Amino acid sequence: MKIELAYGKKGLEFEMPSQAKPVVIRKPPFVIPEDSNQIIREALENPIGVPPLETLASKASSACILISSACILICDITRPVPNGLFLRPLVEKLVEGGIALEHITVLVATGLHRPNLGDELREVVGDSWIIEKLKVENHDARDDEQHLNLGTTGKRGTPVLLDRRFVEADLKIATGLVEPHFMAGYSGGRKVIAPGVAHHTTIRTFHNARFMEDPLATSCNLEQNPLHEEQLEIVGMLQGPVLGLNTVIDEHRQLAYVSFGEIIESHLDAVNYVRGKVEIPVGRKFRTVVTSAAGYPLDKTYYQTVKGMVTPLDILEEGGRLIIASECSEGFGSDAFRNAQKSLVEQGPDSFLEGISRKPMADIDEWQTEMQLKPMRVGSVQLYTTGLNEDEKSITGVDSISSISQAISTSIAEQDSPDVAVIPEGPYLVPFVQSPM
Repeated sequence: MKIELAYGKKGLEFEMPSQAKPVVIRKPPFVIPEDSNQIIREALENPIGVPPLETLASKASSACILISSACILICDITRPVPNGLFLRPLVEKLVEGGIALEHITVLVATGLHRPNLGDELREVVGDSWIIEKLKVENHDARDDEQHLNLGTTGKRGTPVLLDRRFVEADLKIATGLVEPHFMAGYSGGRKVIAPGVAHHTTIRTFHNARFMEDPLATSCNLEQNPLHEEQLEIVGMLQGPVLGLNTVIDEHRQLAYVSFGEIIESHLDAVNYVRGKVEIPVGRKFRTVVTSAAGYPLDKTYYQTVKGMVTPLDILEEGGRLIIASECSEGFGSDAFRNAQKSLVEQGPDSFLEGISRKPMADIDEWQTEMQLKPMRVGSVQLYTTGLNEDEKSITGVDSISSISQAISTSIAEQDSPDVAVIPEGPYLVPFVQSPM
């Protein structure tokens, strides 16, 4: 039996060993609209919780102040958001409302990731008209002058500094992809603002160990999730209309759903739509789980690969084995992440966690290393990759393998169980023993 995992741009096919009893876990089929442009138009014309976009673009509903500028946030290269489908219709609605093209900025919400430039930026935007007509710029979390201080959150005291281009815009729109997220419950909406266009002190505070070790900071959970709660409070500190355009795609990256409107309400609308597609009840645990890092663009680095390790943990037996495939076409990730991984390998998991638990602000990217500790606590992790060199493999903190088929055979023998769970799409769906819904 051959099975294909999401891996890079082309996928990775492997032969399931004959002694295995595989259970392949996929999303149920999506109903894909015949005309994606139509569902985008319908979403823009029927916003959730706010007046029509043209009205908002012509005056602020609360004070009848003329709107003069707009800032549209888009996700960076790590998310396969169909920006090329919706950006121009969105901009055209703003222009209809009286905002000049020269007063509209498209801002890539990089968080603490690297900027997207050149051909990569064109790929992210997906529409040459947007590139030619508008200012398209990258957020830089390390640029102190580019941020405005909005104070601190009330419950947990997170300093809130956001990119001034977004804060000062009269109309603020965050766009993105709604999918499971291993810390914030679901991506999209408020998350595109923070961490998307937040200062490094903001990001490093609500990515410290106090947040990351909270059991409610987990996949598909928004109830009392500390990251989600901080993000909602940060949104509430902004002045003027804050809108969200949220997309949902299927396993083949086809647009399935769009919601638009007030940022919190429209995000929850998309979450409610996608829950039944991505929260998959399996009914049992497995001693061998095979998964992926979701393929391109998410598996460009080992940094992003950690997401695929964390999301299937509910179905991994204590002491079981997790096998993950990730191309890592760009290698390891940032130098900061590399340093955190070196510390993990040198200190060991317990000492590493003890050291970071005392910090009010996490070091950049070490939270991803901390998240890797979660699967390591449950069982053993093995990595198949063609993108890392031997030095890089040595600081992953997990075992490297050269054959998925052989790794499965070995796991079946050592785990004394032929049952193998396979999740071809990786972290874009989350298997549970029982549905959390």
